[in-house]
Amino acid sequence: MDALLIRLGILIAIFASVFILSQLLIGSSWARRSEKAAINRRLRMLKTGANREAVASALLKNAPHQLAANAGPVAKAYGRFLRMLQMSAVGVDGRRIIAGMAIGFCAVFGVMLLLAWVARFQITFGVVQLLAVLAVAISVGIPLMIISRIAQNRRKRMEEQFPVALDVFTRSLRAGHPIAAAIELITQEMQDPIGTEFGLISDEVAYGADLNDALLSFAGRWDLEDIRMFVVSVAVQNETGGNLSEILENLSKVIRARANMYMKVRALSSEGRMTGWMLTVLPVLTLVSMFAVNPAFYLDIARDPIFVIGFPSLIGLYIVGVLTIRKIIDLKV
Repeated sequence: MDALLIRLGILIAIFASVFILSQLLIGSSWARRSEKAAINRRLRMLKTGANREAVASALLKNAPHQLAANAGPVAKAYGRFLRMLQMSAVGVDGRRIIAGMAIGFCAVFGVMLLLAWVARFQITFGVVQLLAVLAVAISVGIPLMIISRIAQNRRKRMEEQFPVALDVFTRSLRAGHPIAAAIELITQEMQDPIGTEFGLISDEVAYGADLNDALLSFAGRWDLEDIRMFVVSVAVQNETGGNLSEILENLSKVIRARANMYMKVRALSSEGRMTGWMLTVLPVLTLVSMFAVNPAFYLDIARDPIFVIGFPSLIGLYIVGVLTIRKIIDLKV
């Protein structure tokens, strides 16, 4: 009898252990599925239990600041850098990225200088110039190119989503919902990046910001003419009244028509743009690839006294050429 009770107790303990373990696994699986089911980044962060204030602070970490009228070129460049980080949704603070690139430059430059010294190359000012330029290209140029590419892809996605968001906004207004409810509907129904951006507008208004100020901040983060027209339309309607749904419907049609025209222009100018990209990238790829294959060739040339003057001059001419090409292929529609 005692053995039977012991066996029964062991079986009950095994059953309870398996049941509790399965419940934990199923609960964890449903929690992860619920987080993944959230349609945009902001909703996924809220699903984890974070409050709206912490989520808004994390998402606005790299929001560009309002520049003064007399801001210098460094402040403007830093503002553009922050806007690029904000558009790319990089979760790292801009100052940390700059510090990381500076540390990376020192590390790469030091390693290449050490390797050149170990290989018994004469360390002249020209060699230092060459290694410094290569270190900048590796530690600064490559990260900026990657971040810029991500930001451009998200910017393009925003341009594609915005007319759809205007349609959702218009239908919500026609159904009798207020502007705040229309914004919340976009937040719940649309994917990134526009779903998260309208969620940030909703959070800012919920914490006491004026709707016009929240919309202006949204326009400043993306710097798109379509968004600025939307912000102006809402601001004017708040002050003077009028049929906002009809205004936004017409704006959506204008944006779509302009997007079609823009795509036609891009198709007609694709050969010129590709040529511009090749002329921009090819010199850099040639320098890096040839240096990787045969570094002694460039290091020997760098010891020539004329290299000290010629190399910076070539870099200056390259920058002028890149800016000229960008001006030529920058088509406004």
